[in-house]
Amino acid sequence: MQDVRATKWQSSRLGTMGEIDIPDRVHRYVPLWVTQIAVAVSCAVLAFATRGAVDALFSGAGPFALTIPFVLFATLFARWQAGVLTLCLSMLYAWYFVLPVQSSFAFAVGSDAPRVVVNITSGFAVVALAEMFRRTVRRAVEERDAQVRERQLYLEEFDHRVKNNFAMVASLIRMESRRPGITEDARQSLNAIHGRVASISRAHQALYRREGGVQEVAMQTYLGELCTSLEQALLEGRRIRLQTHIAPVAVPRDRAISIGLLVNELVTNAVKHAFPEGRPTRADGDAITVTLAPGEPVAGADGAPDTTPPLRLVIEDNGIGTGTTERRDGSLGHQLIAAFAVQAQGTLREETPAQGTRFVFDFDAV
Repeated sequence: MQDVRATKWQSSRLGTMGEIDIPDRVHRYVPLWVTQIAVAVSCAVLAFATRGAVDALFSGAGPFALTIPFVLFATLFARWQAGVLTLCLSMLYAWYFVLPVQSSFAFAVGSDAPRVVVNITSGFAVVALAEMFRRTVRRAVEERDAQVRERQLYLEEFDHRVKNNFAMVASLIRMESRRPGITEDARQSLNAIHGRVASISRAHQALYRREGGVQEVAMQTYLGELCTSLEQALLEGRRIRLQTHIAPVAVPRDRAISIGLLVNELVTNAVKHAFPEGRPTRADGDAITVTLAPGEPVAGADGAPDTTPPLRLVIEDNGIGTGTTERRDGSLGHQLIAAFAVQAQGTLREETPAQGTRFVFDFDAV
C-alpha cells in the first residue's frame, strides 16, 4: 500500500511540474518577453558556471554538452523563445571561451566548424522537441481542467436532485406521522423510518462536502448533524437532551452510513423505551449521549491478550434501563441493530449500568 501511495505521489508531483509555465505565472506583473529573457539569461549563467566547474577538472571536455540541460529547462518552463536564447548564449560562450582558439571565434582545426554547426543544429532540435512536449502537456492540462469543471457541474446538479429527493421523502414521512388519527405505534415507526432516511441523507451531504476525503465521511460533522435531526424529530416537546462527543475522524462512506443507521436505531430505541411517556424527569435531567472516541483496552477472552479498538462508539442513556422494556431479541429493531453492526464492521455489546442502558460498539480496523 505504501508503494502504491508513493507512486501516486510521484506521479502527482511530476504532473504538477509538467504544468509549470513561468511566464504564465507572472504575466500579471512582468511582460512575457522580460520573463523569457530573464529565464534565458539565468539558465545561460548557470550553464557558464557549470562549464567553469567542469573546466577546472577537465579542461575543454565536451564544450557543448553541458548546454543541453539548461536549454531543455528554459524551453519547458519558459517556452521556445527562452530555449533559443539560452542555446545561442551558451553556444557563443562555449565557442568563444572553451573551443581552441580561446577568446576567439577562430577555429584551431578545420573540423571544429562542422562540429559547431552539428551541435547548434542538435540544440535547435532539442528546443523543437521540448516545445512540442510542453504544448502537448498544456493541451492535456486544459482538457483535464475542462473535464473537471464539467464533472463538477454534473455533481452539483446530481447533489441538488438527490437532496431534493431525500427532502421530499422525509417530508412525506413527517406529514404521515402527524396525520390525525394515526396510532402511537405507527407514529413511532414512521419516526424511525424518518431517522433512517435522515441518516443516509446526512452521509450523502457529508460525502459531497469532501470533508473527510474523496471516499470518506467526516464523522464529527456527519453524526453531529444526524443527532440534531434526530433531536428535532424525536424529542420535540420532550425534556430529553441528546448530547454528542464526536472525535474529528474520517470513516469510509459505506461504513459511515451503517454507523449512522446504527446510531439512529439506538437513539430511537432509547427515546421509546428508556423514557416512556408519563415517567417523571430525573432531577439531573434525562439525557442520551452519543460518544465517538479512540477505543480503550478490552480484556481478551480465555486468557487472550487485551485488545484496543481504534475507535469506540457509545450510545447511553440515564433512563429506566432494559429490564422493564418490551424489547425482544427477535424484534425487528434488534434485527436491524445487529445487521447495522455487522455492516459497520465491529462488535456491539449491551451493558446495564446502575442507571440506564449503554451500547458499546468497538470498531474493527479503520
